[in-house]
Amino acid sequence: MKPGKPFKVFRAVALAVVVLALIAPLLWMIAASFKTNVDIYDTGKAFVFSPTMDNYGNVLQQANYVQFIGNSLWVAFAATLFSLILGVPAAYSMSRFSMKKSALVVLMARIIPGVSLLVPWYYVFSNLQMVGGYTVLILSHMFVSLPLIVYIMMGFFDSLPEDLEEAALVDGLTHIGAFRRITLPLSVPGVATAGILSFIFSWNNFMFALVLSGADTKTLPVAIFDFVGYASIDWGGLMAAATVVTLPIMVIALFVQKYIVSGLTAGATKG
Repeated sequence: MKPGKPFKVFRAVALAVVVLALIAPLLWMIAASFKTNVDIYDTGKAFVFSPTMDNYGNVLQQANYVQFIGNSLWVAFAATLFSLILGVPAAYSMSRFSMKKSALVVLMARIIPGVSLLVPWYYVFSNLQMVGGYTVLILSHMFVSLPLIVYIMMGFFDSLPEDLEEAALVDGLTHIGAFRRITLPLSVPGVATAGILSFIFSWNNFMFALVLSGADTKTLPVAIFDFVGYASIDWGGLMAAATVVTLPIMVIALFVQKYIVSGLTAGATKG
């Protein structure tokens, strides 16, 4: 039965309310990034105001945010790359050889809140004199990225047919050769999905970088708080910095959303 007109109206209204509730904070943040602090506090200029680019000039020039952007890109890219190199073969092994105990360990690592390990990490890495460097940030991000990638890819490999791999083994290939020539090319959508989600996590991560980064290795989420002082808050600069952090990920998500959806659903439809 086709839905009636009242239901269509209710669905449209409900969808509009949900979308507005989700994007309203983002729109306010972007608008505030073009206001002075005086205009932000003036409720009469919520929608009509004289835009200024001074906040973005302060963010990109005076606050060394170009360096912080580079830090975020490097940490997110390195953590994602190393997690994929380790996680994809690990997920394949757990899937094809029924390594349930190893899969359980990965699941536990996926469930454990990373913030609960910050104090032990800081103690260990400080004794190793690694706190403040890129290495400790990459390793801490991998702790969450790696289980995420394994979790996604295990489901993807479970749903791929094993007939082609068995035929390759009969033809003389090893399991590694069958994985490299047969399974890995078929799993590109899943790898892309896992990599994109891992990159987004690393880019947005705040707590690990707050505790383990140094003055020269701060990432964007941590650098935002340079605009928060003890006596006052530079709301214009804070909103501009938050926009610089948020918009790249939003643009990436808009362009790759179909690949994320196809990668997440491909594992459920293949096989």
